[in-house]
Amino acid sequence: MSRRYGDLLAVDDLSLDVRQGEMLGLIGPDGAGKTTTLKVVLGLLAPSLGQVRTCGLEPRARRRELSQRVGYLSQKFSLYGDLSVDENVAFFAEIHGVADWKPRRESLLGMVRMTPFRERLADRLSGGMKQKLALACTLIHTPELLVLDEPTTGVDPVSRRDFWKLLTRLKRDGLTILLTTPYLDEAERCERVAFLDRGRLLDVDTPDALRSRADEAFLEVVARPRRRVVDYLRQRPEVSELEIFGERVHATLAGVGRAQAADRARALAADLAAAGFEVEAVRASTPSLEDVFIQKIRSRSEPQAAAGRA
Repeated sequence: MSRRYGDLLAVDDLSLDVRQGEMLGLIGPDGAGKTTTLKVVLGLLAPSLGQVRTCGLEPRARRRELSQRVGYLSQKFSLYGDLSVDENVAFFAEIHGVADWKPRRESLLGMVRMTPFRERLADRLSGGMKQKLALACTLIHTPELLVLDEPTTGVDPVSRRDFWKLLTRLKRDGLTILLTTPYLDEAERCERVAFLDRGRLLDVDTPDALRSRADEAFLEVVARPRRRVVDYLRQRPEVSELEIFGERVHATLAGVGRAQAADRARALAADLAAAGFEVEAVRASTPSLEDVFIQKIRSRSEPQAAAGRA
């Protein structure tokens, strides 16, 4: 499937399936095509080329029918601020034509822990509470597919954790979930992750399988003084990326295979000690999804840059 906006190719020949009962995360930077993909899946946009099937339906032609089978939580989900929690859920139940919706509302408000706040106006809820209410509204018609576009962006860490507990419960109950997120730690919770960049699908697999395909060495360095250690590592030609996590520094070694990581860790520890640093540990580390994603983007960009110089 491809989708153009004028001369811009927002989604470029994407082939992807979402398996029944799984949680699939679309990951990529701004402009990767994540939101456009969701809109085509939902029938809000037509593909410029190719075919899409959602719950077995052609989404653009059968959008009304599809809306009864899919729940969509967009980045700017429209709650009604002058309505209470109860009234918002009731409103969405009526939109979807849900018969005998009150027991369902009770169940959903209990699930998202909003029952004590049912009389509160939506405008007076915190950001995390608004997202939980929006999720309840999205689920009122018992969809078989839940689509979420960056559902925890701008939400505090505690509310993010609580929201993901809800998604995990829904997944465990058999709901199929397709989502986008800018947070790679959230992507770790998905059964499969699809990496997108500039409209292209770079890879899709389980988080463990994606990490296993990383072909560069990753080291964790704990040495002091940390600021000087970081400056020292930046001067080393084999270090392509640095990330700082408290006292730990993660270094990616370009052109060095993972099989060589342990040897390189020992050599780097010796070099740091010889340079006068207090070395606590230098060890090979398992790459994070972010490490793998950055590597894939860099691998794609380098041939394009070389072609541009030719």
